[in-house]
Amino acid sequence: MSTLDSITAGAQVGALLPLLTAIVQRPAWSAEVKKVVAVALALVAGVVTVAASGGWAQFQHGTLTFATLTAVLAASQATYDLIWKPSKLAPAIEAVTSPKGQEAAG
Repeated sequence: MSTLDSITAGAQVGALLPLLTAIVQRPAWSAEVKKVVAVALALVAGVVTVAASGGWAQFQHGTLTFATLTAVLAASQATYDLIWKPSKLAPAIEAVTSPKGQEAAG
């Protein structure tokens, strides 16, 4: 797998990751907690992407692993800020998947 393939795979996963992250997030959580959860899930998704695209042996290639992890994190943050949050889709998923009584007051 080339570096470009790693970045592409990471960006594809990262672009959709905010929708999955929204299932875990809760509207009542502080911004700091939401950031920690989003970054942690991006790192987990990056590791899964590396393993799925190149197998566990792929982790021997530090540059490819780092490129994939970075691409997932960057794409997830960028698409959340530019697409999913302004479209109100991610916040709507958070609200729908949160237990009753934990919605943010608004």
